[in-house]
Amino acid sequence: MDTLATEKKAASAGNSADFLPLKNWDHIEFYCGNAKQSAFYYQYAMGFKLTAYSGLETGNRERASYLLEQGKIKFVLTTPYHPDNFISDHIKQHGDGVRDIALEVDDAESAFNETVKRGAVPVMEPTKIEDESGFIIRSAIKTYGDTLHSFIQRNNYKGLFLPGFVDASAKAVQGIKDAGLRSVDHMVGNVELGKMNFWVKFYGETMGFSQLLSFDDKDISTEYTALMSKVMQNGTGKIKFPINEPAAGKKKSQIDEYLEFYHGAGVQHIAMNTTNIVETVSELKRRGVEFLRVPTTYYKELEARVGKIDEDIDELAKHGILVDRDDDGYLLQLFSKPIEDRPTVFFEIIQRKGAKSFGKGNFKALFEAIEREQEIRGTL
Repeated sequence: MDTLATEKKAASAGNSADFLPLKNWDHIEFYCGNAKQSAFYYQYAMGFKLTAYSGLETGNRERASYLLEQGKIKFVLTTPYHPDNFISDHIKQHGDGVRDIALEVDDAESAFNETVKRGAVPVMEPTKIEDESGFIIRSAIKTYGDTLHSFIQRNNYKGLFLPGFVDASAKAVQGIKDAGLRSVDHMVGNVELGKMNFWVKFYGETMGFSQLLSFDDKDISTEYTALMSKVMQNGTGKIKFPINEPAAGKKKSQIDEYLEFYHGAGVQHIAMNTTNIVETVSELKRRGVEFLRVPTTYYKELEARVGKIDEDIDELAKHGILVDRDDDGYLLQLFSKPIEDRPTVFFEIIQRKGAKSFGKGNFKALFEAIEREQEIRGTL
């Protein structure tokens, strides 16, 4: 299909009546080689609170899952007990990575039926799951790579999280300070060369999203590498999914590197909002979270590029925090290094002061910083 026609069709689908009303992000589930140890990292290093647990002690003989919360963010870390199942296969293939981007809905059956009717690959038909605290309805469809979207209907459930989970305060690390992370801003998916428009069409036609922004290899490139990206959002604008694919360059781009080590398409990074990025980043760095750095020359031209801002530029330079402005205001952002040995998943810390964009003015500086890391890893 012609690319322009695909984009117009996807956009028009997103602008029609919202057949998939999404309330919010419900949770993000990672499959991990050792969820118990990973849970310690998220508590100590990132300020999450361990609140709920499912495992052998609760009668779950297949997997252990830990719910970690900070602000409105919910991460579920899951590890398998046995080698002969999909979770183990997923970890072998991808390392630790995001399996399920779960979305809260009022009607999980309707969400499933409407998306499958429009071409989604079904993974889990609407299923009632219950315990003494009530029940949820859960369904799921496939998206890029081995990633899922679950639809969670929880209006009849009064428990901690999901049926089968119990209070985990006895397992939690005590005295952990909140790092100031408040909500998920957006989640970025990396897909194979030539597949970006396929997934733009999927989110437009199958899920009713519209295209918010588009960046080509002229917008996102350096001397050596490039990529292309399109941002899809739902009807309310709460749920945003940028989709990246590699573009031709002299050397291997960060997207190529991700696809090589993740062994397929998947979630590249999760952007999390804070109301004070300087305090949040200072706290995360103190705990050992590693971030990318840009040259100090970036800050000499900052005010001329973005105008007056509330923050002290020397303080931003100290932490390597980037700034960009659009018609609605400005944003501050910083990207972590990969959070595991495979150079795949990382986090973005973002503070929005009116801006609705994604930091286009920072792309070149950011990508050059990533290339320096790739060069150290020998993967550029």
